[in-house]
Amino acid sequence: MRRYLIRKMVIYALTFFLAVTIDWLIPRFMPGDPIRNMLTRVSVASNATAIQMMYDYYARLFGLDLPLWQQYLNFWKALFQGDLGISTYLFPTPVVDVLKRAVPYDVFLLVPAVLLGWYTGNKFGAFAARSKRLDNFVLPISYILTATPYMWLGILMAWFFGIVVGIFPIAGAYSFSLRPTWSVTFLLDLLHHWFLPFASLFIIEFGGWAIGMRNMIIYELEAEYSRYLNALGAPKSLVRKYAFDNAILPQITGLALKLGVIVAGALVTEVVFSYPGIGYLLLAAIQNQDYFLIQGCFLFIVLGVLIANFVIDLVYLVVDPRTRRGMVGESA
Repeated sequence: MRRYLIRKMVIYALTFFLAVTIDWLIPRFMPGDPIRNMLTRVSVASNATAIQMMYDYYARLFGLDLPLWQQYLNFWKALFQGDLGISTYLFPTPVVDVLKRAVPYDVFLLVPAVLLGWYTGNKFGAFAARSKRLDNFVLPISYILTATPYMWLGILMAWFFGIVVGIFPIAGAYSFSLRPTWSVTFLLDLLHHWFLPFASLFIIEFGGWAIGMRNMIIYELEAEYSRYLNALGAPKSLVRKYAFDNAILPQITGLALKLGVIVAGALVTEVVFSYPGIGYLLLAAIQNQDYFLIQGCFLFIVLGVLIANFVIDLVYLVVDPRTRRGMVGESA
């Protein structure tokens, strides 16, 4: 176990280093200048000398007057101190404070969509595989759902439920007339705004997991051990239980691979619904060439995907006895 965990930690550390390095490089290859963009928004000076003096001051403040290699080393030094810099788009707010305001909305949206979509999709796919009539109905619907782009479904739901029917709001995390509190009124309003972004993510996830589990259950029920149990007269419920236990293992692996995709889906969904999570913040940062906010948003995404994958690796050790036996064999 120790050897397995050390090997995994080394792999994740290297992945983190490469991903964060790419995260640092990408904004600097973007066209535009974050300081000039900021001065365009906030500066009222018309004198070229005054503007140049302000530009030089902010370049020194953000450390952008240094060579790239020194900026890179300073970035890692600041990162290990918990400093992600100051946002040029929301100057003078530190990036950490900006992310603190956005991350709770992301967690509130992503965690239920991922976990509920995975759990209910697997359960429903296993149930549908038992009945040919139900399977003929579920299969085409699941194919349609899993092939539907997140953004397209979000736009469609916003148009129908927000404009045509008018029962859900289509923008923001809460009404502009309210302020965040722990009151019942605010929490109900928060859920009211949260439902459409959540539903657009959940529906697509549900369809993908349902069709995956349906295919796996059918494969497992045709396996030799299932036929052997049926020949012995074992109850169908027992055969289905063994089939589900074996079919769920690839689904757990698929969940780890799916996390990166669902994060991307959340980004575009937040843009569609103007939901103030990391995705909506990232779009504003890109539009304003905010190097430091772009780095912070991608850093959160990288950390989220790596941590979730590591947790799933640990879960795999618990649910798959073959993995544990393999580690025991290696150490014997």
